[in-house]
Amino acid sequence: QVQLVESGGGLVQAGGSLRLSCAASGRTSSSYAWGWFRQAPGKERQFVAAISWSGSRTYYADSAKGRFTISRDVAKNTVYLQMNALKPEDTAVYYCAADLQSPGLVRLAPTPEQYDSWGQGTQVTVSS
Repeated sequence: QVQLVESGGGLVQAGGSLRLSCAASGRTSSSYAWGWFRQAPGKERQFVAAISWSGSRTYYADSAKGRFTISRDVAKNTVYLQMNALKPEDTAVYYCAADLQSPGLVRLAPTPEQYDSWGQGTQVTVSS
């Protein structure tokens, strides 16, 4: 299993930017897809973006398209979520997750149930 630690959250004004990081440790030699999810108070966990092990494939929720960019640094075992043009409705706890891939397959899942490992989350608050 892989351990994940998120960082980079904080308080930002609407229209501002933040970059979240997710550092992985443990069985990082295995092939994982990586996802970012978010959860606002009283709401279900919501898919934001996902990236394949190689970084060649990405998948975004409609709410993230054009504003957020997911990327990864293989050498640093770190996944990033660059968030621009933030809105108050982006306020949530953001979680990083890892989905162990079957050999030869790439799955970028938008549902939390598909992911095996989760970080503790980082709070993002966007003020109006």
